[in-house]
Amino acid sequence: MKFVIQRVSKATVIIDDIIYSSINEGILLLVGIEDNDNDSKLIYYTKKIVNMRIFNDSHGKMNCSLLNTKGSILVVSQFTLCANTTKGNRPSYMHAANPDHARSLYHALIQELKNYEINVKKGRFGAHMKLDIINDGPVTILLGENYG
Repeated sequence: MKFVIQRVSKATVIIDDIIYSSINEGILLLVGIEDNDNDSKLIYYTKKIVNMRIFNDSHGKMNCSLLNTKGSILVVSQFTLCANTTKGNRPSYMHAANPDHARSLYHALIQELKNYEINVKKGRFGAHMKLDIINDGPVTILLGENYG
């Protein structure tokens, strides 16, 4: 699994020129699911994401997590995060999970996030989406295998 975590003051998913979902303060979570990903990785990363201290405390230091701030999270599937760019100029997606496996883990991730009793919104799996975001900071974190 690969994630791009962006602290946002607003994030919106637009599909066919219609607002599909939107959040205010919180995290925009872009998710790439690979063929070797499984439930145990999902649980590990979910816990890490909701507890990641990327929100400011009263002193302006990043000491608070999504759980502390009661913020929202907008989850968007993005298979292009699984790109391999080591050869040539055209990315290869051979390690991206097949759609059935990816869809299953994507929905399991959303459910696992909901178990933390935070407001979870989502994009539509497999759809062509436009994202309108206001990155706060900017704060952008890469998480997952080969990211750290």
